[in-house]
Amino acid sequence: MKFLVAIHHPEGYDGSKEDKSMGIAIDDLNDEMKAAGVRDFAGGLVPPRNHAKTLRAQPDGSVLTTDGPYLETKEYIGGFWILECASMEEATEWGRKAALACRAPVEVRQFFFMPKAE
Repeated sequence: MKFLVAIHHPEGYDGSKEDKSMGIAIDDLNDEMKAAGVRDFAGGLVPPRNHAKTLRAQPDGSVLTTDGPYLETKEYIGGFWILECASMEEATEWGRKAALACRAPVEVRQFFFMPKAE
């Protein structure tokens, strides 16, 4: 099963102001995930305020594109891991480690996969 482990940042978060120990903790967690064979992918996202586009299908078949995030919130996903885990419990344990390393709230969600049509 695949899981998303998403790190949430508050609006106005500036990662450049974090101390080096946090970067080291995240690097160590990435190394641990790789060694355990659970990490499929990891990535960071730039803040959505000035870097996001929202696209909405219109009744006439056109697509409306606007600047900014889909939802205006006080938090946003700043980074994430895609993990291959045997259970939600295992993924949640990795999420616990991520919350400690990143010093931020973490959300863990299982991916939904539909079987291919025959």
